[in-house]
Amino acid sequence: MAISGLVITFNEEKNIGKCIDALFEVCDEVIIVDSLSTDQTVAIAEAKGAKVITQAFLGDGPQRTHGLPFCKNEWILNLDADEFLDIDAKAFILNKKYLSGSYDAFSFRVKNFLADELIDFSGWYPDSKVRFFNKKTAHPSDAKVHQKIIATNEKKVAVHILHYGWSSFDQILAKKNQYSTWHAQQLFDQGKRINSWKPVLNGTVAFIRCYFFKKGIFNGLDGLTIAMIQAFFSYMKYAKLLKLQRQSKN
Repeated sequence: MAISGLVITFNEEKNIGKCIDALFEVCDEVIIVDSLSTDQTVAIAEAKGAKVITQAFLGDGPQRTHGLPFCKNEWILNLDADEFLDIDAKAFILNKKYLSGSYDAFSFRVKNFLADELIDFSGWYPDSKVRFFNKKTAHPSDAKVHQKIIATNEKKVAVHILHYGWSSFDQILAKKNQYSTWHAQQLFDQGKRINSWKPVLNGTVAFIRCYFFKKGIFNGLDGLTIAMIQAFFSYMKYAKLLKLQRQSKN
Protein backbone atom coordinates (compact mmCIF):
# COMPACT_ATOMS: atom_id res chain seq x y z
CA MET A 1 0.00 0.00 0.00
CA ALA A 2 1.55 3.29 -1.14
CA ILE A 3 1.86 6.17 1.33
CA SER A 4 2.07 9.93 0.88
CA GLY A 5 4.25 12.00 3.19
CA LEU A 6 2.72 15.39 4.02
CA VAL A 7 4.60 18.20 5.79
CA ILE A 8 3.68 21.82 6.47
CA THR A 9 6.65 24.18 6.64
CA PHE A 10 7.80 27.71 7.33
CA ASN A 11 11.54 28.47 7.35
CA GLU A 12 12.59 24.88 8.04
CA GLU A 13 15.85 24.79 6.09
CA LYS A 14 17.66 23.17 9.06
CA ASN A 15 15.29 20.22 9.20
CA ILE A 16 13.52 19.75 5.89
CA GLY A 17 16.27 17.85 4.06
CA LYS A 18 16.57 15.20 6.78
CA CYS A 19 12.80 15.09 7.13
CA ILE A 20 12.24 14.36 3.43
CA ASP A 21 15.01 11.75 3.30
CA ALA A 22 13.40 9.96 6.25
CA LEU A 23 9.92 10.13 4.73
CA PHE A 24 11.10 8.61 1.45
CA GLU A 25 12.16 5.52 3.44
CA VAL A 26 8.46 4.65 3.87
CA CYS A 27 6.63 6.91 1.36
CA ASP A 28 6.59 6.95 -2.42
CA GLU A 29 5.90 10.71 -2.55
CA VAL A 30 6.39 13.72 -0.27
CA ILE A 31 4.14 16.78 -0.44
CA ILE A 32 5.28 20.02 1.21
CA VAL A 33 2.78 22.79 1.96
CA ASP A 34 4.99 25.80 2.52
CA SER A 35 3.83 29.03 4.20
CA LEU A 36 5.89 31.50 2.15
CA SER A 37 9.28 30.61 3.64
CA THR A 38 11.99 33.23 3.28
CA ASP A 39 14.92 30.83 3.68
CA GLN A 40 16.01 27.85 1.55
CA THR A 41 13.21 25.50 2.61
CA VAL A 42 11.56 25.32 -0.82
CA ALA A 43 14.81 24.94 -2.76
CA ILE A 44 16.00 22.14 -0.49
CA ALA A 45 12.64 20.36 -0.62
CA GLU A 46 12.50 20.44 -4.40
CA ALA A 47 16.11 19.27 -4.68
CA LYS A 48 15.22 16.32 -2.45
CA GLY A 49 12.40 15.29 -4.79
CA ALA A 50 9.40 16.64 -2.87
CA LYS A 51 6.48 18.43 -4.50
CA VAL A 52 6.04 21.90 -2.99
CA ILE A 53 2.70 23.66 -2.71
CA THR A 54 2.82 27.33 -1.65
CA GLN A 55 0.04 28.55 0.61
CA ALA A 56 -0.05 31.43 3.10
CA PHE A 57 -0.58 30.00 6.57
CA LEU A 58 -4.23 29.12 7.21
CA GLY A 59 -3.72 27.61 10.66
CA ASP A 60 -2.44 24.21 11.74
CA GLY A 61 -5.45 22.10 10.77
CA PRO A 62 -6.54 24.00 7.62
CA GLN A 63 -2.96 24.06 6.31
CA ARG A 64 -2.71 20.27 6.54
CA THR A 65 -6.16 19.85 5.01
CA HIS A 66 -5.08 22.07 2.11
CA GLY A 67 -2.36 19.58 1.26
CA LEU A 68 -4.54 16.45 1.17
CA PRO A 69 -5.90 16.84 -2.39
CA PHE A 70 -2.31 16.94 -3.68
CA CYS A 71 -1.58 13.53 -2.11
CA LYS A 72 -2.21 10.73 -4.59
CA ASN A 73 -2.38 7.96 -1.97
CA GLU A 74 -5.07 7.18 0.62
CA TRP A 75 -2.65 6.65 3.50
CA ILE A 76 -1.02 9.84 4.80
CA LEU A 77 2.05 10.14 7.03
CA ASN A 78 1.71 13.73 8.23
CA LEU A 79 4.83 14.63 10.21
CA ASP A 80 6.18 18.04 11.15
CA ALA A 81 9.57 19.00 9.74
CA ASP A 82 11.26 18.32 13.09
CA GLU A 83 9.64 14.89 13.57
CA PHE A 84 11.05 11.52 12.52
CA LEU A 85 9.87 7.93 12.77
CA ASP A 86 11.64 5.86 15.38
CA ILE A 87 12.78 2.36 14.43
CA ASP A 88 9.62 0.73 15.84
CA ALA A 89 7.28 3.10 13.96
CA LYS A 90 9.18 2.57 10.74
CA ALA A 91 8.86 -1.20 11.15
CA PHE A 92 5.14 -0.85 11.90
CA ILE A 93 4.61 0.91 8.55
CA LEU A 94 7.03 -1.10 6.40
CA ASN A 95 5.59 -4.38 7.69
CA LYS A 96 2.11 -3.10 6.81
CA LYS A 97 0.74 -3.80 10.27
CA TYR A 98 -1.63 -0.88 9.81
CA LEU A 99 -3.60 -2.96 7.31
CA SER A 100 -4.61 -5.56 9.89
CA GLY A 101 -8.00 -4.44 11.12
CA SER A 102 -10.40 -1.70 10.09
CA TYR A 103 -8.49 1.23 11.61
CA ASP A 104 -8.25 4.51 9.70
CA ALA A 105 -5.88 6.41 12.03
CA PHE A 106 -2.99 5.49 14.31
CA SER A 107 -1.77 7.38 17.34
CA PHE A 108 1.98 7.07 17.93
CA ARG A 109 3.83 7.93 21.12
CA VAL A 110 6.08 10.98 20.91
CA LYS A 111 9.55 11.31 22.39
CA ASN A 112 10.23 15.03 22.84
CA PHE A 113 13.84 16.22 22.88
CA LEU A 114 15.46 19.42 24.14
CA ALA A 115 18.60 19.48 22.02
CA ASP A 116 19.59 15.78 22.29
CA GLU A 117 18.12 15.22 25.76
CA LEU A 118 14.87 13.27 26.06
CA ILE A 119 12.20 15.02 28.15
CA ASP A 120 10.34 12.07 29.65
CA PHE A 121 8.82 13.89 32.62
CA SER A 122 6.35 16.69 33.45
CA GLY A 123 3.74 15.09 31.21
CA TRP A 124 5.86 15.21 28.06
CA TYR A 125 6.00 11.42 27.83
CA PRO A 126 4.07 9.43 26.95
CA ASP A 127 2.68 12.12 24.69
CA SER A 128 0.64 10.84 21.74
CA LYS A 129 -0.25 12.19 18.31
CA VAL A 130 -2.11 10.85 15.30
CA ARG A 131 0.29 11.33 12.42
CA PHE A 132 -0.73 8.38 10.23
CA PHE A 133 -4.23 8.12 8.79
CA ASN A 134 -6.39 7.20 5.81
CA LYS A 135 -7.71 10.35 4.15
CA LYS A 136 -10.85 8.59 2.87
CA THR A 137 -12.38 8.49 6.34
CA ALA A 138 -10.05 10.57 8.56
CA HIS A 139 -8.95 14.19 8.31
CA PRO A 140 -7.37 17.04 10.28
CA SER A 141 -9.66 19.18 12.39
CA ASP A 142 -10.13 22.84 11.51
CA ALA A 143 -8.32 23.97 14.68
CA LYS A 144 -5.73 26.65 13.96
CA VAL A 145 -3.45 25.42 16.75
CA HIS A 146 -2.90 21.92 18.15
CA GLN A 147 -5.19 20.31 15.59
CA LYS A 148 -6.27 16.71 15.96
CA ILE A 149 -7.12 14.04 13.43
CA ILE A 150 -10.83 13.25 13.29
CA ALA A 151 -11.20 9.54 12.55
CA THR A 152 -13.89 6.88 12.64
CA ASN A 153 -11.72 4.13 14.13
CA GLU A 154 -8.47 5.28 15.74
CA LYS A 155 -5.94 2.93 17.36
CA LYS A 156 -3.11 3.75 19.76
CA VAL A 157 0.07 1.81 19.10
CA ALA A 158 3.21 1.67 21.25
CA VAL A 159 5.60 2.89 18.55
CA HIS A 160 7.36 6.23 18.53
CA ILE A 161 7.94 9.52 16.76
CA LEU A 162 11.13 11.42 17.61
CA HIS A 163 10.45 15.14 18.00
CA TYR A 164 13.49 17.43 17.95
CA GLY A 165 11.50 20.61 18.43
CA TRP A 166 13.80 22.80 20.50
CA SER A 167 17.49 23.47 21.05
CA SER A 168 17.01 25.70 24.11
CA PHE A 169 14.50 26.78 26.74
CA ASP A 170 14.30 30.11 24.89
CA GLN A 171 12.85 28.34 21.86
CA ILE A 172 10.29 26.47 23.97
CA LEU A 173 9.14 29.71 25.58
CA ALA A 174 8.91 31.48 22.23
CA LYS A 175 6.79 28.70 20.74
CA LYS A 176 4.57 28.43 23.80
CA ASN A 177 4.02 32.19 23.68
CA GLN A 178 3.04 32.02 20.00
CA TYR A 179 0.78 29.02 20.59
CA SER A 180 -0.92 30.79 23.50
CA THR A 181 -1.80 33.71 21.20
CA TRP A 182 -3.25 31.41 18.54
CA HIS A 183 -5.09 29.30 21.09
CA ALA A 184 -6.62 32.34 22.81
CA GLN A 185 -7.91 33.65 19.48
CA GLN A 186 -9.30 30.24 18.62
CA LEU A 187 -11.14 29.99 21.93
CA PHE A 188 -12.49 33.52 21.51
CA ASP A 189 -13.74 32.77 17.99
CA GLN A 190 -15.46 29.66 19.35
CA GLY A 191 -17.36 31.77 21.84
CA LYS A 192 -15.41 30.71 24.93
CA ARG A 193 -15.74 33.26 27.77
CA ILE A 194 -13.98 33.18 31.16
CA ASN A 195 -13.74 35.09 34.43
CA SER A 196 -10.69 36.88 35.83
CA TRP A 197 -9.63 33.91 37.97
CA LYS A 198 -9.27 31.49 35.05
CA PRO A 199 -5.66 32.37 34.04
CA VAL A 200 -4.34 32.09 37.60
CA LEU A 201 -6.31 28.94 38.39
CA ASN A 202 -5.33 27.09 35.23
CA GLY A 203 -1.71 28.17 35.45
CA THR A 204 -1.50 26.92 39.02
CA VAL A 205 -3.20 23.62 38.22
CA ALA A 206 -0.89 23.09 35.23
CA PHE A 207 2.17 23.60 37.43
CA ILE A 208 0.95 21.24 40.17
CA ARG A 209 0.04 18.57 37.64
CA CYS A 210 3.36 18.72 35.77
CA TYR A 211 5.65 19.16 38.76
CA PHE A 212 4.07 16.80 41.27
CA PHE A 213 1.77 14.35 39.49
CA LYS A 214 3.81 14.08 36.25
CA LYS A 215 7.12 13.59 38.11
CA GLY A 216 8.83 16.87 37.28
CA ILE A 217 9.87 17.06 40.94
CA PHE A 218 12.19 14.06 40.43
CA ASN A 219 14.07 15.69 37.55
CA GLY A 220 15.87 18.56 39.23
CA LEU A 221 15.99 22.02 37.72
CA ASP A 222 14.84 20.77 34.31
CA GLY A 223 11.71 19.29 35.87
CA LEU A 224 10.94 22.56 37.63
CA THR A 225 11.61 24.58 34.48
CA ILE A 226 9.37 22.46 32.25
CA ALA A 227 6.57 22.59 34.82
CA MET A 228 6.87 26.39 34.96
CA ILE A 229 6.81 26.60 31.16
CA GLN A 230 3.61 24.54 31.06
CA ALA A 231 2.12 26.82 33.71
CA PHE A 232 3.19 29.86 31.66
CA PHE A 233 1.45 28.50 28.56
CA SER A 234 -1.79 27.77 30.41
CA TYR A 235 -1.77 31.14 32.18
CA MET A 236 -0.98 33.17 29.05
CA LYS A 237 -3.56 31.37 26.93
CA TYR A 238 -6.37 32.45 29.25
CA ALA A 239 -4.86 35.85 30.07
CA LYS A 240 -4.85 36.64 26.34
CA LEU A 241 -8.39 35.31 25.99
CA LEU A 242 -9.47 37.60 28.84
CA LYS A 243 -7.84 40.55 27.08
CA LEU A 244 -9.72 39.73 23.86
CA GLN A 245 -12.97 39.62 25.84
CA ARG A 246 -12.36 43.05 27.31
CA GLN A 247 -11.33 44.55 23.98
CA SER A 248 -14.51 43.24 22.34
CA LYS A 249 -16.62 45.21 24.83
CA ASN A 250 -14.95 48.53 24.08
